[in-house]
Amino acid sequence: MSKKSFIKTYIFSTDHKMIAKQFLLFGLLWIGIGGFMSLMIRWQLAYPEQPMPVIGASMEYLENGEPQGPVDRMWQSLEEEEDEGWLMTNIPYGIIDPSFYNVLFTMHATILVFFVAMPILLGTFANFLIPLMIGARDMAFPILNMLSFWITVLSGIIMAASFFVPGGASSAGWTAYPPLSAVVEYTGVNWGINLWILSLGAFAAASMMGSVNYITTVVNLRVKGLTWFRLPLAIWFIWITSIISLLALPVLLAAAVLLLFDRTFGTSFYVASAGGDPLLWQHLFWFFGHPEVYILFLPAFGITLEILPVFSRKTVFGYKYTIYALIVASILSFVVWGHHMFVSGMDPGAASTFFSLFTLLISAPFALIIFNTIASLYGGNMRFTAPMLYALGVIAIFIFGGLGGIFLGSSMIDMPLHDTYFVVGHFHFIIFGAVFFGIFAAIHYWFPKMFGRMMNETLGKLHFWLTILSFVPVFFTMHLLGMAGHVRRIYNPMLYEYLHDVQWMNVFITYAAFILFMSQFIWLYNIIHSLFRGKKAEENPWQANTVDWTAPTPVPHGNFVEPMTVYRSPYEYSVPDVEADWIAQTQK
Repeated sequence: MSKKSFIKTYIFSTDHKMIAKQFLLFGLLWIGIGGFMSLMIRWQLAYPEQPMPVIGASMEYLENGEPQGPVDRMWQSLEEEEDEGWLMTNIPYGIIDPSFYNVLFTMHATILVFFVAMPILLGTFANFLIPLMIGARDMAFPILNMLSFWITVLSGIIMAASFFVPGGASSAGWTAYPPLSAVVEYTGVNWGINLWILSLGAFAAASMMGSVNYITTVVNLRVKGLTWFRLPLAIWFIWITSIISLLALPVLLAAAVLLLFDRTFGTSFYVASAGGDPLLWQHLFWFFGHPEVYILFLPAFGITLEILPVFSRKTVFGYKYTIYALIVASILSFVVWGHHMFVSGMDPGAASTFFSLFTLLISAPFALIIFNTIASLYGGNMRFTAPMLYALGVIAIFIFGGLGGIFLGSSMIDMPLHDTYFVVGHFHFIIFGAVFFGIFAAIHYWFPKMFGRMMNETLGKLHFWLTILSFVPVFFTMHLLGMAGHVRRIYNPMLYEYLHDVQWMNVFITYAAFILFMSQFIWLYNIIHSLFRGKKAEENPWQANTVDWTAPTPVPHGNFVEPMTVYRSPYEYSVPDVEADWIAQTQK
C-alpha cells in the first residue's frame, strides 16, 4: 500500500481518529476566545466603564493627548470619526462601550455552545469512540465525515469574519430575538448579524451530516455479538444525542433562513410592523434550543457513566433502566420548549400548566439515572484518578444545577426570576459545569488511546480542584444576584440604585472568574506537555473492559489487527469467582 501524503493524512483525512483530533484542535482554539470574552464581560460588570487592565494602559500609552478622564475619553472617542476600524473604536482606551458589550455576550455564548462544546463532545468523541467501541474499522461514510469537519471550519471562519465587517459582529444576543435581530436599524449591525446567521446555518448543516454518520455507523457496523444491550453507555448517549440533533437542527436552520430573508429581502416573517410575528422565532428557536441543552449535556453524561465503573470497579446498576430513562428524557425534551417563554404573553392557564408539568416530569428520568449512578458507586473500590474526579464533578454539579431547573420550570417562580442572573447561574451550572467537566474527564481518560501517552495525574488533580473551587463561587453567587433582582444583559449595573448593595457580588464573581480562567492554563499545559513528554501509554492503562481498549496503542489505520467477537456486556467488574477484577467484552 502506498504511503499517503501529508495533506491526505493530516488535513483532508477520512480516518475517524484524525478527524476527531481535528475537531479537538478546532474546539481548543475557540475556547480561549470565548473564555477571554467572559472575562471582559465580568470586568465591565464589576468595574463599569473603567479601563481594562493591561489593555487600557497599553492603549493609553499609544494615544496622543489626554482628555479629562477615562469615561470622558470613551464618549469623546465614540463621537469622533471611526477611522481606526470597528474593534478599536469600540474599546477606546480599553473601555468597553455599550455596543461592544452587546457583542461580547452574544458571541461569548455562540462560540462556547456551537464552536467548543458541540465540536469537542460530538465532533471529537463521537468520531473517536463510535468505531472503536463497536469494533468497526471506520465511520459508515468517511468522506461525509471529512466534509462535516471542513464545513464546521467554514462556519467558524464566517463567524470570525463578522468581527471585521463595518458595524461589527452580531449584537442581538445569542437567542437573536426579533425585532432586534430582524431590523438592521435597531442594532446598527448589518453584515455582522447576516454572517452570524450564515455561520450557524453552515454549522447546522455540518452537524446534521455528522449525526447521519453516527446513527448509521452504530446501526450497521457493530461487530459480531455486540447487541444493543451490550453497547457501552457512552455510545447509547451519543447515539440518542445524534438523533436529537438530526431532529432539532433543521428547525434552527429553517428559522435562520427566514430571519435572513427578513433582513435582506424585505419579508416579514418576524417583523410585527409588517404583519409578521416575533413570537414565531421564539417558538422555532426554543423548539431547537431546549433539545440543544441535551445535545450538549448527554454526551458528557454518557462519558461520565463510562468512566465511573472503571474507577469504582463495579458494574453499572440498572443498565437497561438507565437506557430507558435516557430515551424518555430525550422524547420529553421536545415538548418543554415553552418554559423559556412564560413571560412572552403565554396563556397563564392551560399552556403554562402543560409546559410546567412536563418540565417537572422530565426530571423523573434524570433522577432515575442519577440514582442508578450513585448506586453504581456504592460499595465500590474507588480510585480517585483525575478522570474519576472530573466524572464525580459532573454528577455533583448536575444535581445542583438540576435543582435550579426545577424552580425555573414552575411558571409562578419563573416569572420573577426570568431574565435574571438566577437563569445565568443555572444555565452555566449545566452547560459550563457538567458539560466542560465531562470534556475534561473524556480528554484525560482517552488521551492514552488518542495520542499514545499519559496525561500528568498531579496536574490533572490540581486543575480539577482549582476549577471546581472557583467555578462554584462564580455561578452559585449568580443565583443570589438573580434573587436580588439583577437582570442579565445590562451594561452598567450601577445605574440602578437597588443594585448598589449587591455590587460586591459582581466584584467577587469577577475575581473568582479570573481564577477559574487562569486555572485552565494548567489543563492546557498538561495537554501540550503530555503530547510530547508524557509517559508512553500501555494498551489498556485503566484496565477497562470495553472493546476500544483492545485496539493497539497507538491505534493503526483500520483500528483492529483482526476481526473480533463480543461475548459479554460492558462493565463486568469484580465478578465473583474470577481471579481478575475485570473481564473484557471480547473474552469468552
